[in-house]
Amino acid sequence: MKKTALLVIDVQESFRHRPFWTEQDLPAYREAQQALIAGAQARGVPVINILHEAGADGPFSAVSGLVRPLDWMTHQPAATFVKHVHNALTDSGLQSWLIKHGIQKLVISGIRTEQCCETTTRVASDLGYEVDFVTEATLTFPMTHAGSGVVYSAADIRARTELVLAGRFAAIVTVEEALRRMAD
Repeated sequence: MKKTALLVIDVQESFRHRPFWTEQDLPAYREAQQALIAGAQARGVPVINILHEAGADGPFSAVSGLVRPLDWMTHQPAATFVKHVHNALTDSGLQSWLIKHGIQKLVISGIRTEQCCETTTRVASDLGYEVDFVTEATLTFPMTHAGSGVVYSAADIRARTELVLAGRFAAIVTVEEALRRMAD
């Protein structure tokens, strides 16, 4: 069995202060994220919080006071890392922690599906980690294509992320499958 860690990426107050924030998918996401965290902790799998800090001002800046977990995130993580780029591995200190703890497999969850979660998945795969991507425990928001004006729903974006990651960078799994695979 490969030693596993659960990454909870950017589940932070900063997002609630962005113009695209919507709570449409939040209840289902919150339920999935909390079930994944509780299940990982029950199996002795370390839960790692990742926070994103960027810029001198705005909701992702250190001085904003918003670079902290969303209020409903009450678990005690094994460790917390702050990143300044889209992936959680290259500038946060996480990679060293994973090596020190013998982690070989990562389970990816958090906010935004197609941005920091997907980017972390790609980098983790390139670094040799086995990766489970738990789409239902990721959250994203509708986006409008700047060139065409086409609006892509959160469901469209999640489906696209699954398409490009599956079989190349990660296994796409449900919360239930991720928890079962933690014990394999």
